[in-house]
Amino acid sequence: MELAFLSPLYEHPGSWASAYVDTSVHTEDQQQRRHLSAEAVTRELARQGADEPTCRAVHEALERMRHAPEPYGRAVFARDGDVVLEVPLTRGPQGGEAYWGALPRVTPLLDLAGEDPLSLVARIDRTGARIELRSALLHEEAGRVTGRQWPMHRSKASDWSERHFQLKVEDTWEHNAREVAEALAACQEETGADLLILCGDERGRRSVHEQLPKALQDRAVETSRGKDSNLLPQEVEEIRAEHVRQRILAEVDRYRAARTPDEERRAAAVEGVPQLIEAAREHRLAELLIRPDAPDTHREVWIGEDPDQLAARCTELRDIGEQQAWPARADDALVRAAVVTNAPVVSLTPVLQDTGDEVAAGGLGALLRWK
Repeated sequence: MELAFLSPLYEHPGSWASAYVDTSVHTEDQQQRRHLSAEAVTRELARQGADEPTCRAVHEALERMRHAPEPYGRAVFARDGDVVLEVPLTRGPQGGEAYWGALPRVTPLLDLAGEDPLSLVARIDRTGARIELRSALLHEEAGRVTGRQWPMHRSKASDWSERHFQLKVEDTWEHNAREVAEALAACQEETGADLLILCGDERGRRSVHEQLPKALQDRAVETSRGKDSNLLPQEVEEIRAEHVRQRILAEVDRYRAARTPDEERRAAAVEGVPQLIEAAREHRLAELLIRPDAPDTHREVWIGEDPDQLAARCTELRDIGEQQAWPARADDALVRAAVVTNAPVVSLTPVLQDTGDEVAAGGLGALLRWK
């Protein structure tokens, strides 16, 4: 997951309020539910020591959501009486969550607003296609392709003229599939979609798949659902989830291979808090892997004002000349270091059943920029 959008959270040191609210339940009394959630989150922030202006800013942001059509929820980050960032969630949290600390509590975003591949869904028949753009928070029409409408239906070939007509029908189908493939390629280039999902007529979707540019054929997935099937949205979500799972499994394989030392006994990957702290100080994090519920994620580390000022013990920061030091969670401190050095962060949650818990010791690992 690319986390550059979190950069505003690391431009100023100081204590932060972080709030996660669930808006996935839509009932007649949802406005009252959201009001009560805002009240509960604000009380919890105050209990943890948040200042009154910051509590008020968070409360006002959550109250504005009472009438908003939020499908899942939102994360709100505030300091010194101002809301600095709001992030729409792609999965609802368990109720409301509130945190007050030296760093924004961002690790939950990896699962609640994490991998969300942008997908083009083409509902194909032999006359053309309807193309939709989908993500967890987006569902809009992206275009229509209307190909040749005649001749469209084959007849039983018993003489030369009928066989000739049948070839014309076949040519119409192929022509229309080519137009759909060209439209999909243009739409993908415009939107940057990660995934192409082809559904509907079996022959039509197969022909479209074959006529896509080679670079896009591996991004395309065919589904057996009919173009008007009520089950299609569910299958689209299953395909998107599988795409994410396979991508993360590939990263896990790359990480495991990188842990093997070379002839000089140096590895291109590390695990555990001490080794990760050292790599973060030296700006060597290329990709951070996190199992959000793992033991080491909530281990206490110490941070300074700058993202590369972190240590396992407070005295270590003083030894390198840092005068100010604050305790923080290991996962949030390492995510901060990753964000400011443009290193992506991967949650291992979607692949735990495939990989087991111990991809990285304690649930934290990283690929390195250099050994």
